[in-house]
Amino acid sequence: MANKVTRGSGKKRTSAATIYDVARRVGVSPMTVSRVVNGESNVREATRAAVQKAMRELQFRPNKAARSLAGATEIRIGLIYNNPSVAYFTEFLMGALEGAGHNGAQLVVDKSKIGDPAAALTAVHTLVKGGINGLILTAPMSESAELIAELKGLGIAIVGIATGSFTGDITCVGIDDFRASYDMTKYLIGLGHKRIGFIKGHPSHSSSRLRFAGFEAAIRDAGAKVEKPRVAQGYYSYRSGMMAAEELLSGKTLPTAIFASNDDMASGVMSVAHRKGLDVPKDLSVVGIDDTSASSLWPALTTVRQPIFDIASTAVEGLTQTLNDLRAGRVSECHNTVFPHVLVERESAAPPRDAQKS
Repeated sequence: MANKVTRGSGKKRTSAATIYDVARRVGVSPMTVSRVVNGESNVREATRAAVQKAMRELQFRPNKAARSLAGATEIRIGLIYNNPSVAYFTEFLMGALEGAGHNGAQLVVDKSKIGDPAAALTAVHTLVKGGINGLILTAPMSESAELIAELKGLGIAIVGIATGSFTGDITCVGIDDFRASYDMTKYLIGLGHKRIGFIKGHPSHSSSRLRFAGFEAAIRDAGAKVEKPRVAQGYYSYRSGMMAAEELLSGKTLPTAIFASNDDMASGVMSVAHRKGLDVPKDLSVVGIDDTSASSLWPALTTVRQPIFDIASTAVEGLTQTLNDLRAGRVSECHNTVFPHVLVERESAAPPRDAQKS
């Protein structure tokens, strides 16, 4: 079931001047400017007056989405795609489209190069100028306090996907990445694996950090049952999984299991294993996270299922509710929705050879 936590939300703008220009003029943070724009009470009167004066001087104005918010019925939601996993994005897009259809919203999709903050910011501003009034953000954008302050100052409703932690500033939707990784690692240890390799996800995604932390915690808890793991850097893509597998499957002592941070990289591991003449799972167990179409391999991939479709459709529903609240003059509450994950056992994982013989 989903867990929910609550807290409040905000309002809008668009013009040549940005929330950062106003903040620089007054010498305060963008978050302070956002609080003034939103009419929040926790700002000193002298600071509020200075911010309002700077807004007038810089002709800081709400964008067209904000100007029409009170009487508008159109809901335009922006989605910025920066995940290298095509399988993940396909399922996420289908869920977002389903949510948009059910809620009478229009979905606008833009692409940003992963690991390029400037390009991501440009994509955000392009969508805002296009008149979107809701935005789905993924990490690291969903963890940028300055970006969130700017968007809330514009009155843009925001939902963060797979954020590292819930702060109450925006609604968040996802799974518990730490626990999902911990559970999969415990599963491998339970099968009898002592030499386990791990492939990290893209360093700019908080899910990568959390999944690695979950893996490390399970290894620590196992104590002497397991050897020090070998770790390779991946980037959530099939190709990076292959490169990481080449690194992990070199040397005299090889891991008996490899845990990749997503299914695309796990697919790359299996490809390399087959090329090296290793039998999966007799010689090498391979597992992943996501349960996307990439798990439909030979042998079928043991993985952690996260409800990607439901996460996306819930994000759209949350944005719609926030916009309806704003239009009705109600305080919009932020929710942290955590969906359950499921460990799906298939044919790619088994006890190591030495355990099979005993």
